Amino acid sequence: MTSDPHTREAFVWIWLPGETQPVVAGKLEADNGIIHFNYGKSYLERTGGKNPAIPIYEPELPLRAGVLPLPGNLEMPNCIRDGAPDAWGRRVILNKKFGRKGRDADTGILDELTYLLESGSDRIGALDFQRSPTAYVPRTPNGASLEELLASAERVEQGVPLTAELDQALFHGSSIGGARPKALIEEPGAKYIAKFSSSSDLYSVVKAEYIAMRLAAIAGLKAAPVKLVKAAGKDVLLIERFDRVPLDSGWARKSMVSALTLFGLSEMTARYASYEDLAEIIRHRFTRPVETLEELFGRLVFNILCGNTDDHARNHAAFWNGRELTLTPAYDICPQGRAGNEATQAMLITGANRWSQLKTCLAAAHHFLLSRSAALQAMDRIEAAIRDHWERVCAEAELSQVDSNALWGRQFLNPFSLER
Repeated sequence: MTSDPHTREAFVWIWLPGETQPVVAGKLEADNGIIHFNYGKSYLERTGGKNPAIPIYEPELPLRAGVLPLPGNLEMPNCIRDGAPDAWGRRVILNKKFGRKGRDADTGILDELTYLLESGSDRIGALDFQRSPTAYVPRTPNGASLEELLASAERVEQGVPLTAELDQALFHGSSIGGARPKALIEEPGAKYIAKFSSSSDLYSVVKAEYIAMRLAAIAGLKAAPVKLVKAAGKDVLLIERFDRVPLDSGWARKSMVSALTLFGLSEMTARYASYEDLAEIIRHRFTRPVETLEELFGRLVFNILCGNTDDHARNHAAFWNGRELTLTPAYDICPQGRAGNEATQAMLITGANRWSQLKTCLAAAHHFLLSRSAALQAMDRIEAAIRDHWERVCAEAELSQVDSNALWGRQFLNPFSLER
């Protein structure tokens, strides 16, 4: 593992609720691969006024002085890791640092603080990371067209070094999570995550995600708004960001934590994440728990019916306002390729059961405070929405008949998933 000699420490800056400018919250320090955090004195002294200090996330990083202990087997605070780049962002950073050699380089060649400091500043949530505790200097790009961003993504996939202009264009999106090629764009009054096709796609993954997100909203679920556009003749999915709020003075940022953070699990123990445990956390810590449990149950049912088996704990998240949690809109509903009928979800559903079937949802309904009849009604409503609006949404996406036939009955409404 290598790092810049200056990356033994990094300063955490935070956008407090309703603010458009960040303040420094504290410092991260690396010691033998373990990263600890402690709040700054000036931040802890923000006790009065309109916007006092809030915990970055409690109980993980409570507002108190001194180096805060890491819970369990974590190597860094999970709520900090939520702001770090994932597979795609790390590939962009490796391309920037190593050029062609970065294509096959192990992402572990760079340490976590380097990834935090080398990724773009417009990351998910309300945090950013800087080398200075006194001067905030955002790492932002020059404006780039979707065509330029698409060209950049293709070059990174091929391991081709980017020109300075293309490097700057794609760098902006390097802090966004996930494994697929993506970038960040802005329009008046809205910000979007742009997702591109990958050279390894066997079917129209971008259109499949668009269809799933649209059908989820039609089925009554709170899903992030999406639209499908073209750049250089290729499909690009635009997902409207729900962690940004336009104000007269600029953009406010909404603090977020992933379900992995709520569970207190590491990447190595993420396989133990479950809907059952998430439902229990919602009952005790979320705003509007009954409504939220019904929404989460609907998302579970929809994931199963659309073939989204990639519903891992980083694909669920909550807003955090310093006191309580609120479920974010659904995102990353991506139907996954499957060879046969049998499938399992990334998260456990009830007990040790993760089978992608409606009967598993029924067995888990009590965790969501739903009666059997209420669960059946939710399942019927969501299945009917998919059946009734499939052709219209496929037409919106200009999905070919070949792709439509391939998705229907395999990802969407697979006979295995429909078993009750």
